[in-house]
Amino acid sequence: MQNALADLAQALRERLAIIRDEESRGDHATHIDRLRAVSEKIDRLQALLPSSTNPQLKHYLQRKSYDKALEFIEANCSGGL
Repeated sequence: MQNALADLAQALRERLAIIRDEESRGDHATHIDRLRAVSEKIDRLQALLPSSTNPQLKHYLQRKSYDKALEFIEANCSGGL
């Protein structure tokens, strides 16, 4: 599960980087495509998490509270991340 969480954390960081990328916002269509792609990646990784995944993390992911999900992973699952 640690690899799944590491991959998920990386995808969440990638999403934040895209959101913060001022240059990317200059081309709205490309920016939205990049956000859509990383969101789909997050959804795929979320689906791979085992049923034993912490309920709080599941809640954040289901509600698309990605900042909170990343904070949770970094604070609680940092071994190997």
